[in-house]
Amino acid sequence: MGRNTDLPAGHTRFRVAPWHTPDDTGCGMLHVDMDAFFVACELRTRPELVDRPVVVAGGGPRSVVAAANYPARKFGVHSAMPFSTAKRLCPQLINITPTFGLYGEVSQGVMAIFRELTPLVEPLSLDEAFLDVRGALRRLNLTPAGIGAEIRGRVAAEHGIVCSVGVAKVKFIAKLASGMAKPDGMVVVPAEQTLEFLHPLPVSALWGVGKRTAEHLHKLGLDTIADVARSRLPSLRRSVGVAAGEHLWALANGHDDREVVPETAEKSIGAERTFDVDHHDRGILELELLRLSERVAASLRGKGLRGRTVSIKVRFTDFKTITRARTMASGTDVAREIHTTAVELLTEHVPTGAVRLIGVRVDGLGDGADGEQLSFETSEPRWRDAEVAADVARSKFGAAAVRPASLISRPEE
Repeated sequence: MGRNTDLPAGHTRFRVAPWHTPDDTGCGMLHVDMDAFFVACELRTRPELVDRPVVVAGGGPRSVVAAANYPARKFGVHSAMPFSTAKRLCPQLINITPTFGLYGEVSQGVMAIFRELTPLVEPLSLDEAFLDVRGALRRLNLTPAGIGAEIRGRVAAEHGIVCSVGVAKVKFIAKLASGMAKPDGMVVVPAEQTLEFLHPLPVSALWGVGKRTAEHLHKLGLDTIADVARSRLPSLRRSVGVAAGEHLWALANGHDDREVVPETAEKSIGAERTFDVDHHDRGILELELLRLSERVAASLRGKGLRGRTVSIKVRFTDFKTITRARTMASGTDVAREIHTTAVELLTEHVPTGAVRLIGVRVDGLGDGADGEQLSFETSEPRWRDAEVAADVARSKFGAAAVRPASLISRPEE
């Protein structure tokens, strides 16, 4: 949706300040993005670390940075970077291991604020969303920038974190604007100045332009978005393909017809783990599949969903990765059933070898109200009832309150 990391530091006239708010007439699209979300959630109880370089990452040697605060980013540390690399760049870096369940809980609270203001909310992840506020302006008696300010104030007051907001006529520009507003700011792009805002930016800021496409466009002499906008469409089609050429040309000219889609059906739910040390032992792998199946099943039940297709993902020490799947007769949200199928897939289809990563995923999701496959065998334990009871216990006493006996000696990540 646009690469904010390459945006210039200028354009200050579009930034909202106490003495200045650009004209937001006709700018009904907002993009709201939490700043360093995972770290911000953790630092609410660690205020003494606010000005120090901090990341959220796992504790093992192969852990990856999930989020970095802005003091850490000054050293070149960023998300998706191996923690070992981040530590070399910033020896004084402080790592906080993720708190299970915290980020989803805060995200739900933030999204609830958005939905109080407008029903047209399209979450992109836990920490960002598009909002269409055009229908809410009269009801709230606020301008788009006023709604952005309301959001920023409430998120800070109610959840102790900060967010950045982009306000524009279309989604693509709003997303770019929120990136330029970071950290802790708001950028408004007046509808009549869309091209003035957009055209000086590098081609890498266009949604869909990755490193290779950017290099190709540079070879064609297209370095800025203005260059793409001024190029002849037939020539652009020949150079990058018909669909890509039309897509880039439209964005470069400020056109983006996509509406905010408030509800998108979830297609799959999964979990995976990268081991600190590669494992050959199938017993260890089966236990890990159990732990992951427990997580996936709990997520399914929490969202009122069941899935019919269970798949596993296995990555070996040489980074070769395979997936295997099986579709069951009916949908399930029961960890025991998911685990049984996952172990069968591991046993029947995965060759032996040192395993670096293993994962479980359930696809073919449907409404949990569709029911479950019933059995006439009365001797079979009601595993789902037991797992639902465990859900209740975990909600009251924490994630580690109830777990299968075979996992008691295995700490939750």
